[in-house]
Amino acid sequence: MKSILCICISTLTILTSNAQEIFFDDFESYAGGIPTCEIWSSYSGDPNDGSGIIVVDDISIDNLSGYVGPGSVQDILMNLQNQSAGDYTVRWEMYITAGSTGYFNIQGMTDNDPITGCIMAGNNNQGIFNSSNLFFNEAGARPGIFEDSTTEEEGSYPEDQWFPVTIYFDLTGGTSTYQISINGNLVNQNPVPFQTDNVLGAINFFSIDGMNDYWIDNVLFTGGTLGIEGVFTSDNLSISPNPVKDILNIRSTSSVDKVEIYDVKGLLVISEIPNRISPKIDVSALNSGPYLVRVTIDGVSKAFKVIK
Repeated sequence: MKSILCICISTLTILTSNAQEIFFDDFESYAGGIPTCEIWSSYSGDPNDGSGIIVVDDISIDNLSGYVGPGSVQDILMNLQNQSAGDYTVRWEMYITAGSTGYFNIQGMTDNDPITGCIMAGNNNQGIFNSSNLFFNEAGARPGIFEDSTTEEEGSYPEDQWFPVTIYFDLTGGTSTYQISINGNLVNQNPVPFQTDNVLGAINFFSIDGMNDYWIDNVLFTGGTLGIEGVFTSDNLSISPNPVKDILNIRSTSSVDKVEIYDVKGLLVISEIPNRISPKIDVSALNSGPYLVRVTIDGVSKAFKVIK
């Protein structure tokens, strides 16, 4: 077992992704209400004026999530920090009730509100739109269908359950582009050019109409891609943070059957059977050092090197 473990750890630099985590937000640190504006702000720059995201405990992956309700009131900005070079991936879990609508768009350069210190929409608060409208069930007429209005490409999503939304951004060329995946399936078959500027400023979640009703959880923003070569991809399995201190987050689109953690001697130190999507593993009792984490889904396993 010891020799096998050493081989696995030495080869994991090839198997794991090139992603560098910028932030992860599962809303669990917010004791209800409105989160701080380091990540979440609003178009106006004042997320406390009723236009920001609302932290709730009714539908969530763990205990808390972010809610975007009906009525064209909420106009939320998720701060992606005005990136202008490199490549990035943002991923979140989304839950839309049956028959309800949802909406977001991609914003360019944002400004800072001089009073609140939070980001606000750029272009004198008019916004800089680097995508057109990105609809879930537009006008309530297309349940279960996502559409990118720029390309008219579509994807499907399940109602009344969590599903992943992933966007890959390439800012390395002369024209910045994005590609969206919904529920693990690529919507944009070709990279879509940004429409206005080449800056990745924010995701704008807007309560588009009276049928708007959705929740957001487990938001992950990284530099690079989340992909893992082989059976699993960025849209069905990833882990963070790494190095880890107390809680290891396993992001998955399918129920995780088993999580096993081995130390450098090849001894099994943690074994859990979560039987749930995107479980969290408590590793606070482990000593500092390298570990091998084996995640099994539907009888197929993937190994990760993790540093405690």
